[in-house]
Amino acid sequence: MVMGFSIALIIFSLLLMLLVLMHKGKGGGLSDMFGGGMQSSVGGSSVAERNLDRITVVVGLLWFASIVVLGLLLKLDG
Repeated sequence: MVMGFSIALIIFSLLLMLLVLMHKGKGGGLSDMFGGGMQSSVGGSSVAERNLDRITVVVGLLWFASIVVLGLLLKLDG
């Protein structure tokens, strides 16, 4: 069980790193390569950027949950 959550934590960490790097910064980001750099004329963020935000939040919550569960499992184990 601990090994499974450890592997999940590593996967979520790498995914979270990738998703954060894809966000558009001041000078653009990797999201420009995937269509995130196209701005709408309304002035809001594009659909791709909003979806990227949602995915990043979900992966961040899963990352946090895996840390909590792993900590509880290790506390109960030792």
